[in-house]
Amino acid sequence: MSYISRHLEKPLIEARHGKSVVALTGARQTGKSTLLQNLLGAKGQLPHAHEITFDDVRQKNLAISDPALFIDENPPPLFVDEVQYAPEILPFIKIKVDKIKEKNMYFLSGSQKFNMMKNMSESLAGRVALFELLGLSMREINDDNFYLPFMPTKTYLSARKDSAKHYDIWRHIHLGSYPDIALHPEKDWNSFYSDYVKTYIERDVYQLAQVGDELKFYRFMEVLAARTACVLNLNEVCKEVGIAHQTAERWLSILRISNIVYLLRPFSNNLTKRAIKMPKVYFLDTGLAAYLTHWETKDVLKAGAKSGDFFENFIMVEILKSYYNAGLEPHNLYYYRDKDKREIDLLIESNGILYPIEIKKRSNPTKSDCSSFKVLDKAANVGEGAVICSCDTIMPISEKVRAVPYWMV
Repeated sequence: MSYISRHLEKPLIEARHGKSVVALTGARQTGKSTLLQNLLGAKGQLPHAHEITFDDVRQKNLAISDPALFIDENPPPLFVDEVQYAPEILPFIKIKVDKIKEKNMYFLSGSQKFNMMKNMSESLAGRVALFELLGLSMREINDDNFYLPFMPTKTYLSARKDSAKHYDIWRHIHLGSYPDIALHPEKDWNSFYSDYVKTYIERDVYQLAQVGDELKFYRFMEVLAARTACVLNLNEVCKEVGIAHQTAERWLSILRISNIVYLLRPFSNNLTKRAIKMPKVYFLDTGLAAYLTHWETKDVLKAGAKSGDFFENFIMVEILKSYYNAGLEPHNLYYYRDKDKREIDLLIESNGILYPIEIKKRSNPTKSDCSSFKVLDKAANVGEGAVICSCDTIMPISEKVRAVPYWMV
């Protein structure tokens, strides 16, 4: 299949006017290399750049053993793929950037977000524009050039309605969003994810930290996948897997670093003292979560006990994509749950206003679905809210809350 345009292209192209280094991070198989190769190619909208990948052992070894020589032998514009394998080059990129003082000198990509951010913040502060690429969004799959980050407001929904397209959500929840399977559903689903997990454990996990027991690490991923879209009680996970709490924290950090899971922070302030402090866990690819929890087909998944959680996970990640693909870091997303079991799936904070969102699989939401929104009345300035669900059209639920079809995210 021909190249599918990614929404992140626009922020990447705009970044060329301000920075000497552009860096792109994301999980394996999300299309980072393909995206940059397309923009940096002969017909691309960024300067044509020579490409080197640190999957090439010879190049990686030279970069590690003699980074100064590596940078001297590979003048800019230069595209370095899998840069996390040789962070030794970053201080020498800084030296070169400060000497030449030009834009668009280096383009870097890698699959370990937090390691890249740490190394770049230390070596390339003020010189790098950093972006994150998740799997294909439904906007991208549907060739929908709507770029605004999701908000549950009348203004957003009015702008969104003309381009939004219906789609079979359960097909895409089960397939997942990695381009190689999302765009080629004829491929064997089990084989794709089996190979993905095997490659991920062998390459990224061992590179980040030696995991002594592969079977327990795999079991750890299975147990997390079974808790997707749920509040994460790590003590319960430790008991089920049979590992120490310190080990679970380290393994969870590895999954976050390599963009496999996302932790949604709890919202709290001094007026919500009964709020739970643990995060909610989401898998950044629902196909991978379905594979790890052994849901073999979309129909079995749709009818299964976890269908509501998978629906929520999918919508949550689509919302994340709408922010990342606009070049924005979604620091303003939270959830709320308190000791009285009142819960709000998602809170978007913008300009001091909280916008509450519930995510429900069913098609006929009622006021009871957003009753927990009231807990915010005395704690914050509350804006418009939404129940994202399987309804066919936007419908009012209350004065400030609407039912919103999932395909309008």
